[in-house]
Formats: sequence, structure tokens, C-alpha cells
Amino acid sequence: MANGAQESETPKGRWLVLEASSAAGSVALLEVQSHADEGSCIARADVVMGASRTDAIFPAVTAILEPFGDLTALRGVVCGAGPGSFTSLRIAASVAKGLAHALRRPLFAVPSLLLAAAAHGKAGTYRVHANALREERYVLDVDIDSRGLATAHGVVSRMTLDALFGTTSTRTLLAVGSAESADHVSHTNDKSSPTVLPDAAALLGVRGWWSAGPVSLDAWEPDYGRLAEAQVKW
Repeated sequence: MANGAQESETPKGRWLVLEASSAAGSVALLEVQSHADEGSCIARADVVMGASRTDAIFPAVTAILEPFGDLTALRGVVCGAGPGSFTSLRIAASVAKGLAHALRRPLFAVPSLLLAAAAHGKAGTYRVHANALREERYVLDVDIDSRGLATAHGVVSRMTLDALFGTTSTRTLLAVGSAESADHVSHTNDKSSPTVLPDAAALLGVRGWWSAGPVSLDAWEPDYGRLAEAQVKW
């Protein structure tokens, strides 16, 4: 399939997924069985990311793909689109673009906050939020149906902590990050909201992730949220 070609209604086949919006990155090889988001995870690896670390994404991709030999069997590549770590997102996007270009396969992008909600997988209405620095959070509203399929409502936005916890909403808050991580939010109004992490394998829990079609390899970049200089620890 040539770059930029429109994907068919049913993305049946084998897909490589990369997610690196946070320090807890992941790579997965998925077998999608039908247009109804059914499928299985063939292989998966956790990848520790960070600006001070050597690249771990490409070795993980190599290790996952090597046992399967013929890379032309890949239907396409999917990359977590952020927002999140500037350095980690750039590395994952570069690897994803390089593979898609070399194999002449489409590249799809999925919001990382949506992958985090899909990893949670429990039915309900949620407001997923992640660290945006400067006392702000990235926010995305997500619904998860009884089958565990996640659908985003609107697009990722930024919100101050006071606005996030002060807004009257029936949505359950999901904080991106573990309870021990710097991304976890401690707040008097937090009410011990669950914590989640984006997961490449959770793509199978995202309803219609292919419906917007492939991104342009020339023009697409992840949603960094802020430029690299804004990620200095305040």
C-alpha cells in the first residue's frame, strides 16, 4: 500500500504499535481480526523512556519483529500521538515514520490519553488527565462502553489544576501515571481517582481507531503539548 493511501473499512491484519508519551513506553504487535476491534496481542514489550536514557524503542521493535521474519506481512504502523514527553515522542514518531516509509505501509496516530483510557477498560465516562507542567494538565474526555471499547469526545486540551478539580462533572477522573510517579496528582479534591498508563496493546480497546485514515508521513508530528524547553523541571 502506498504512503497516504486511504485505509479500507476493515483494518484486518498485523499492526505494529508504538507508545512513548510517558516514561513507561511500550511496543506491541497486534493481529486485528475484524472491523469490530476484535483481535489479539501477538507480542508486547515495556520500554523505559526518558531524555537522559539511550534509545530503547528501536531495540524493542527489532526484538518483537525479528521472530516473524517477513516484515511485508505488516498491514501498517500505529503511533501514540501524545501529548507527553517531547524527546520520547520524537523518538517513537521517527521510528514509526521510518518503518512506514521503508515498508510503504500507512501510519496511523492515536491520542495517548485515549490509549490510557483503553488500558483501563472499565465501562464508564471518564476525564483522563496527564501532567502538562506549570500546574496544568492535559485533558481528554473518554467514554468506555460495556464491551470495554473507548471513544474520545472532543480533542485533547489543557486545563489548570484548579479548573480540573473545581469543575462540576459527572465524569470519573483518571490520572495518567502510577501512584509512585511524578505524574500522579495529589489534591484535596482528587478523591483518590484511579491511575492509568498508555499501553500500545490497548489499541484493541479503541473504537474505530483507523476511521480518520492514515497520517501524512511528510507532515505529521506528535502532539508535544509544549516545546522541549518548557519541559524543564520547575
